[in-house]
Amino acid sequence: MTINSFATLAALTLLAGHADAQNIDRKFDGITQRDGHLEVRTSDGAYLIKPYSTGIVETTFVPKGEAADPSSHAVVLAPANVKATLKQKGGSYEYATSGITVTISKSPFRIAYAYKGKPLVAEKRGYIHVKDDVASGSKDINKGEARALEAIEFALDKNEALYGAGSRAVGMDRRGHRFTLYNKANYGYGDRSELMGYTMPLALSSKMYAIHFDNPQTGYLDFDSKKNNSLTYEAIGGRKTYQVIAGDSWEDVVGNYTSLTGKQPLPPRWAFGNFAMRFGYHNEKEARDTVDKFIAEDIPLDAVVFDLYWFGKEVKGTMGNLAWDKDAFPNPEGMIADFKSKGVQTVVITEPFVVDSSRRWQEAVDKNVLATGPDGKPMTYDFFFGHTGIIDIFGKQGKDWLWDIYKGLRQQGVTGVWGDLGEPEMHPTETRHATGTADQVHNIYGHQWARLVAEGYQQDFPAERPFILMRSGYSGTQRYGIIPWSGDVDRGWGGLQSQPEISLQMGMQGVGYMHSDLGGFANPVLDNELYTRWLQYGVFQPVFRPHAQEEVPSEPVYREDRTKALAREAIRLRYRLLPYNYTLGFDNNQQGLPLMRPMIYEEPGNAQVRAMSSTYLWGKDFLVTPVLKQGQTKADVYFPARSAWFDFYTGERQAGGATRSIELAADHVPVYVRAGAFVPMVKVVQSTRDYNTRQIELHYWHDASVRASSGKLYDDDGLTAQAYEQGKYELLHFTSKLQGKSLSLQVESELGKQYQRPDRGITLKVHTVTAAPSSVRVDGKVAVFGWDDKTFQLTVELPASDAASRTVDIAL
Repeated sequence: MTINSFATLAALTLLAGHADAQNIDRKFDGITQRDGHLEVRTSDGAYLIKPYSTGIVETTFVPKGEAADPSSHAVVLAPANVKATLKQKGGSYEYATSGITVTISKSPFRIAYAYKGKPLVAEKRGYIHVKDDVASGSKDINKGEARALEAIEFALDKNEALYGAGSRAVGMDRRGHRFTLYNKANYGYGDRSELMGYTMPLALSSKMYAIHFDNPQTGYLDFDSKKNNSLTYEAIGGRKTYQVIAGDSWEDVVGNYTSLTGKQPLPPRWAFGNFAMRFGYHNEKEARDTVDKFIAEDIPLDAVVFDLYWFGKEVKGTMGNLAWDKDAFPNPEGMIADFKSKGVQTVVITEPFVVDSSRRWQEAVDKNVLATGPDGKPMTYDFFFGHTGIIDIFGKQGKDWLWDIYKGLRQQGVTGVWGDLGEPEMHPTETRHATGTADQVHNIYGHQWARLVAEGYQQDFPAERPFILMRSGYSGTQRYGIIPWSGDVDRGWGGLQSQPEISLQMGMQGVGYMHSDLGGFANPVLDNELYTRWLQYGVFQPVFRPHAQEEVPSEPVYREDRTKALAREAIRLRYRLLPYNYTLGFDNNQQGLPLMRPMIYEEPGNAQVRAMSSTYLWGKDFLVTPVLKQGQTKADVYFPARSAWFDFYTGERQAGGATRSIELAADHVPVYVRAGAFVPMVKVVQSTRDYNTRQIELHYWHDASVRASSGKLYDDDGLTAQAYEQGKYELLHFTSKLQGKSLSLQVESELGKQYQRPDRGITLKVHTVTAAPSSVRVDGKVAVFGWDDKTFQLTVELPASDAASRTVDIAL
């Protein structure tokens, strides 16, 4: 919709007198099936309905007097040639694929959705006009009164739980809230935050469906705040388009959604390692000393991250310089090269603001890089860092200017982009960008920024995987490789408590790498117990990256000895788990699966776990319960019913289907492994540069309840973009079969056409073997084995071999 047509529509709305006038009078006028879609004509417009796949259908309402807008910032999937039938049944029509059925009732007019015969959701009043909330909502800047909003309203079942709306901390079941869709940082938040830097117009239901509202303009997503069983999307204008996404499992739902909006590329392997980071390193010596201290303290490290002091000595007045301060960093290329020689990558911060005291201000003005005001001149305003303008990354001049800076940094050796304040943090409504007003494009600013970096790499460094650490995005930004974090969380127990929910929710919404500043960011709090528990949780969150204001160090090497020792242990475990974690990244890339998964993934029909974030799944096979309270000595752990579970540290078995109180240890959080799980591990390396899979530990948790199971390990060079698609990979498939007293384990190697299989030795560790086996055979030959009568662990060495298949037969 154009700005002018929306203004006309808004004026008509105000004259209408009551919110649902159009909807009351809506009448069915006709229906036509053509060109892979369905057109349903009504008295006030037309619905265009088209299937993308058997699990995805899109509906667009086009009011009379408007034209359909085909453009989407979120959707990249082309509608497939899906067989769809149209049948009339009495007073309704059914438009059906083999998955989703859309039922259009003629009188009263209504559209409803079902999946394989199971009702999902229906429009309630459908397309309506509402006014913004006068007390809490935004006002029309021209009239000083509540804004007119366009809305789409759905009917909910009275007992379904709702998830989504982006990054929030309000509880796992988000029903009962009206969420603002306006990306906005929340400095120093604790256990609650209703609005954060990464909002999304996406709702998911415990009935295993999602509705994505395909419109980035600012507005609201109301998850039944009025307690009238309504789900309502409200926006200032734009498309009236939504997709209904369904599946047979939660894995299907997220897989279908990420097929629609794009799968996340696999990050470089070093992104799974440990980061040295603070606000911030003031000079080269501070950074070099920190990197060297990690190596001296035998704590693995893969990246050092520079906050804004890299381009200026002061916090204020320098933003936009975006070039090394040569006083503090006289030889950045040499420093970066030295770090790389130690296996440490360099990441630098950038922001979208250019203050008028920066060295690049006049250049940005002269090259038309900045967004403008209504007068066509650069829009400037005051904020914390100075008097500023904002880069218009929607225009060619702004995009080209910023990419040239990134390209120059990459040529200096910088391998990671950190984009901060990208909500954008200050974005006056009257700002104009190349493609719309501030409020029209605000929520896709971070999306376009990540896209700029991703597409720049594809053009100029096509063989490389970019690392893009950013705070703000939109539906589908994962396809550009965004590594988002949860913002400036308080350095307190409340801040830690909100983190599992935020990451779990974002993973459900296709954004698999949401993570937190480990230890907390805001406020100079020295709490060693908090720091330790946050890092122990961090082993099982997507990115391991301590970061904080510098008054209290975030790096473990600067903490007191006991805290440093516990942090070292956590980080070393993170590195031992690299093969498992990297394979989770591969599954995210291929299937959209989150790395952190809520308990409803395991038990979708169990109402007791719908709101649970205190325990979650790390991949498929780890069950993790972070320690979230000060002085906690016990934790309640829910063990999902489909499996037995083994304590990762002690081997103690827990039957599934119950909550148990678990005694806590100081050196780890409760972690359990699924019976029948394969977990590949390696010896600790100082940096992922030294990582390889030529010698792996393959752990298998045997249990009599498991007759057959499987697992895998994905491997490539850790750097090449689209290595899997190019055939530059190896995929190890693990299987187990238990028949009577005979346990057979097999490793099969699937090799890409452009990859060389290494000679690989495997140390097989079979857990919970309660008696010494009578015999063990490796590849058909009798083998020597070790069995520990205290830990009940069987160890078998498989000598190095390039064989595509290895078999271990154990007579129990």
